[in-house]
Amino acid sequence: MLLKEATKDQLKYFVFSTRKEMGKKAAADIAAKMIELLEQKKEINMIFAAAPSQNEMLESLTENKQIPWQRVNAFHMDEYLGLPHAHPQSFSTYLKQAVFDKVPFRSVQYIRADAADPQQECERYAALLKAYPTDIVCLGIGENGHIAFNDPWVADFEDKQLVKIVTLDDVCRMQQVNDGCFASIEEVPKTALTLTIPALTSAKFMFCTVPAETKRKAVNRTINQDISEDCPASILRRHPHAVLYCDAQSGQDLL
Repeated sequence: MLLKEATKDQLKYFVFSTRKEMGKKAAADIAAKMIELLEQKKEINMIFAAAPSQNEMLESLTENKQIPWQRVNAFHMDEYLGLPHAHPQSFSTYLKQAVFDKVPFRSVQYIRADAADPQQECERYAALLKAYPTDIVCLGIGENGHIAFNDPWVADFEDKQLVKIVTLDDVCRMQQVNDGCFASIEEVPKTALTLTIPALTSAKFMFCTVPAETKRKAVNRTINQDISEDCPASILRRHPHAVLYCDAQSGQDLL
């Protein structure tokens, strides 16, 4: 059941009673936008987040038989530095299992986090993003308000880079434990490659799916705090075509 629909600045947001309803609505809106764009152009470019928060949305999206996936180029937005490409905890593995292997994309561009030269990998991936301008970003929000791995202390709304190397803060790393991705914080890598905030907000459309009690504070800050790097996700309120989807737990302070 839809509990609330509202807009803050330019950001439209929904609160649903369950994660499943939240995911279905987000997926339906994303699919509709994909189909609309593909009526106007030969192919589109999309960036996907890798996190349990995306599970319900991705499950519903990949079940949609109306989407011409063979005309979609896929990218992902962040990756732990140094993990092998097929490592069970890598974001590439999550996305491969959750979406990239489920539907027939035109192309899938992985961040190579095990590259010998991480800075060179940043430059390679940035060049791909420039060659394939982003149409749609499917993202979440971290417990500390991050989008991708742009934690508050490294987030830069005016970043000159499209992809960069970052050190992860402990709140961000602990989230990976809370999400069940790692058994302890000691196992979570301390550095990562991430698309920057300008790389994400350059997308024509942004669809942000954020369930769970652990995200309650971040969602509240995103909507009600001043727009600043202290809560990187607050930048969504300046985007002309961004939508936020919450369940009753993450969005309870918005009701």
